[in-house]
Amino acid sequence: MFVLELTYIAPIERIDAALDEHVAWLDAHMASGVFIAAGRKVPRDGGIIIALGEDRAKVEEITRSDPFTVAGVCEYTVTEFVATKTAPALEQYRQELPS
Repeated sequence: MFVLELTYIAPIERIDAALDEHVAWLDAHMASGVFIAAGRKVPRDGGIIIALGEDRAKVEEITRSDPFTVAGVCEYTVTEFVATKTAPALEQYRQELPS
């Protein structure tokens, strides 16, 4: 599982100009089951996405296709983690530590 942290590197007007395309990109990855949560950071200086997957290279490739990345308005930090504990509603995402 991955935490994708977006940090805006451009004025908010440029972020807003690419927002509709970014939301469509998010929706497509939500529909495919790769993303399970996403939202703005508070204060609004970026965002957070929770992504499923075991292949870091594939997840990084997905971030490069984000319209925000293509427009040069954000940078990503990708953090991989193993979700060994979850709330009951997220049990389907619980993972085992590799042996």
